[in-house]
Amino acid sequence: MQRVLSTTVLLGLLIATAAAFVITERLKLVRSPVFGTHVSKVISPTCGCARGKARISVKLRRGDDVTLTIRDAGGDVVATLASGEYVPRGPVSWTWRGRTDLGRRAPDGVYRPEIHLAREHRTILLPNPITLDTHPPKVLAVESSRDTISPDHDSVGDSIKISYRFNSPARPAVYLDGRRILFGRRHTPTGKIAWPGIVDGKPMKAGTYTLYVGGVDRAGNLTPANRRRPLTIRVRYIQLVRDRIELKRAGVRFGVGVDTDAKTYWWKLDGKHGVASGPVLRLHAPAKPGTYTLAVGEGAYTYRSTLVVGAAK
Repeated sequence: MQRVLSTTVLLGLLIATAAAFVITERLKLVRSPVFGTHVSKVISPTCGCARGKARISVKLRRGDDVTLTIRDAGGDVVATLASGEYVPRGPVSWTWRGRTDLGRRAPDGVYRPEIHLAREHRTILLPNPITLDTHPPKVLAVESSRDTISPDHDSVGDSIKISYRFNSPARPAVYLDGRRILFGRRHTPTGKIAWPGIVDGKPMKAGTYTLYVGGVDRAGNLTPANRRRPLTIRVRYIQLVRDRIELKRAGVRFGVGVDTDAKTYWWKLDGKHGVASGPVLRLHAPAKPGTYTLAVGEGAYTYRSTLVVGAAK
């Protein structure tokens, strides 16, 4: 008798398991009444940018009375975007600006939209999380590969690499006089970005400049101006260390310092010209007293100094 009961129980379990399997497989074949879902992944209601709001888009297979709510990580409803609103079949979208039903800004965290279809008697918690993040990235460290740049296209010191480190993934942004002149492509906590010394398509003039480095995270939060890290960079081209050179005698040999990173440079003086190298240019003064122009250059960049040659004694 006991053996018969055991066999009966086992048979019942097998039948129940098979039935459950059939039901499960059938449910898999039943299409969801909601499809084509697209939900913004991250927003910042305080960024003042396109990511200041979340867009929730779905498609309905049939028209229905829809209630759409936003739930926090604990499952509580924080905002209701639609309440029993009839929506015809097809695409529909709503916007959540990160506010609660009380009109307050929702705290930073992860939220999920939930759709209730009254006629379908279905409630669907969408698997698409919305991260609300209002904290701007903090710049932890900034440094450059060199302090001086010479964007003269001679392949020597034409650009610098700016290394950065943030407390969270962000795109690096470099500013000059409050204006963004360089923007990275990737959101990373650390990295490097190259600057060729060009602003608005033109090489910077010689001088000393202070760049400021900040970041922009995926939510669109910007590092505030007063929290960006400064970086002082000197832009230089070939230059003679003296703008005016005075010699007492004509025809004498003289030298003048040259500030350049070029391996070689050209010079012109009193109809003569040549190529030189090194930090000191050594030439013979013109044979006659007078005022001359000494020019040096590399590529298309030229620097001129006045040479005054006195009468020979």
